[in-house]
Amino acid sequence: MQQFKAQSKKLLDLVVNSIYVNREIFLRELISNASDALDKRRFMSLTDSSLSADFCIEIKLDKDNRSITISDNGVGMSEKELEENLGVIAASGTEAFKKSRDAKEGEELIGQFGVGFYSAFMVADRVTVISRKAGENEAHAWISDGVEGFDIMPAVRADCGTDIILTLKADDGEDKYSDFLESYGIRGLVKKYSDYIRYPIKLELPPENDSDTEKKFDVINSMTPVWKKQKSELGENELDEFYKHAYRDYRAPLFSITSRVEGSVNYTALLFVPSEPSYDYYTKEYKRGLSLYCNGVMIMECCEALVPEYLGFVRGVVDTSDLALNISRETLQHDRRLKAISQGIEKKILSEFAKLLKNDREKYEKMFGQFGKALKFGAYADFGVNKDKLKDLLLFYSDSHGKLVTLRECVDGLKNIVPIDDAERKTKAPILYACGETTEKISMLPQLELAHERGDDVLYFTEPVDEFIARMLVSYDGHKFENVASGDVKDDDRPRGSEGLLRRIEAKLKGKASVAATSRLKSYPVCLAAKGDVSLEMERVMSAMGNSVKAERVLQVNVDHPAVKNLKKLEGNMFDDAVTVLYNEALLAEGYHTEPEFLPAVNRLLGLLTPEAEDAAANKRKRKPRTVSKTDAIEVKAEVVDGEGGDAE
Repeated sequence: MQQFKAQSKKLLDLVVNSIYVNREIFLRELISNASDALDKRRFMSLTDSSLSADFCIEIKLDKDNRSITISDNGVGMSEKELEENLGVIAASGTEAFKKSRDAKEGEELIGQFGVGFYSAFMVADRVTVISRKAGENEAHAWISDGVEGFDIMPAVRADCGTDIILTLKADDGEDKYSDFLESYGIRGLVKKYSDYIRYPIKLELPPENDSDTEKKFDVINSMTPVWKKQKSELGENELDEFYKHAYRDYRAPLFSITSRVEGSVNYTALLFVPSEPSYDYYTKEYKRGLSLYCNGVMIMECCEALVPEYLGFVRGVVDTSDLALNISRETLQHDRRLKAISQGIEKKILSEFAKLLKNDREKYEKMFGQFGKALKFGAYADFGVNKDKLKDLLLFYSDSHGKLVTLRECVDGLKNIVPIDDAERKTKAPILYACGETTEKISMLPQLELAHERGDDVLYFTEPVDEFIARMLVSYDGHKFENVASGDVKDDDRPRGSEGLLRRIEAKLKGKASVAATSRLKSYPVCLAAKGDVSLEMERVMSAMGNSVKAERVLQVNVDHPAVKNLKKLEGNMFDDAVTVLYNEALLAEGYHTEPEFLPAVNRLLGLLTPEAEDAAANKRKRKPRTVSKTDAIEVKAEVVDGEGGDAE
């Protein structure tokens, strides 16, 4: 018995137990080796017609002997090559062949590490290789248990090619090696990993009866990938059927994207945008990424590196021969070629989205309705690194248009009439926006009254990420984003002479909010705003995330409203209750919960509005003059100075 060379025993143990994750990979590796052998013979037949043949790979199952045989009629190996290729682990015959031939001629051969064959020992305790080299008359057998070494001896084979016979290990606990002897299991593995090998993979069928001696085979692979077919070869629904089968979706995709790139990196991509998110799309169990193939052999089922996270809803395949594969082929070396493919795919997808937005608005809006949230997060994530790529693809509901619009469409419709101190905003109107849970709730916000009166457009931000995008973008085409609920905006036409009342209201609120007069409001007495970097919507989003960041609240008061005018006449508990009701009205309008004291205050005020209560209050005023405390006197004096006498007499 010959020994494996150069610490090969330790290396073989590493290959079998460490490099590969899934045992089922063995079939992919052996079929890939067989495919490479067929490619070599096909290349040689171009100059030697005697080597032409009907190339194929055959798989035979023998349950009685617990064996699987993978046969090919490829180039085969001589006795010396069996020793060199199989006796020296990590010696690649394919790699040597590629170096000996023209580089372009061998570019579709994927074997290069020389370790794929040894994955057979993950499932077999004995491997026999019978091979006859093309152009030679003798065959030889290589036999090993993968432990001590190997034997090479003369054998018989009618034609050139190779038979690999695996004697499976006995079942052990959870390791059911017998499953690999079932035809449905083999069909499934071929369909999963080797469906697009260019040569037919034939599975031997069991005899129909004892007298049936004729061997029958069934081709179990598709051979030609749908993404490599010309458009003229594709049936009307072939892409849809491929998508449904590959991704187990009973619905046809919304649309597909094809891309063939030749240059520094060559690849073919077939991508799909689903009509709806998969059931697990918003869970951590969802696996994003594209299926990666190398010349028809699946390398990774979900390669995350091929598509950015914000495009994780896109499904599809990428086929290339230019990647630097990892030894196990189950992971990739992250080199510039992988990055170039990823960048090319991202650019292609965004380009197709832009075309769809321009040429088929209805379909784009349908897609955006399902996956727009992902695009929005893409614009905001990583400190806005992708914001410029995505800003023209985002849609927001427009108040004046009554439908979804792009930022470009919003800006094109703006009126340059905003008479505010800021000189830049006089020439370029701001992009106004309002935040809320739904468009219906936003439309009822008190802060929109002035915008409606002026005819200004307002974008409705219904997603938590929307305002963060506006803050990230800062402006679009020179038009700054401005929240209608911002307390930082100055009103030049804000009413004057109400400072005393505003101070009384602010004193009652006891730090809950500052108070300012505003001209924004028409039919509402008050509204809630925020000044500083944290808006009311941001406060809600942060709170939902467990963050205690608070907005600096401002209660904006319409001093011309009858309710506010009447407020000037109230004193004591009635004034406090009225302020409580108005403040909680502002909270309700913004979608906040009311305070516990709100309902008691309402009930007390309602009680005072009854005729009996009015009569009692009037009699009380006649019987007992109101005493004025020192504090009240100061407030009354302030109101008189401000021109708001009220009940000062």
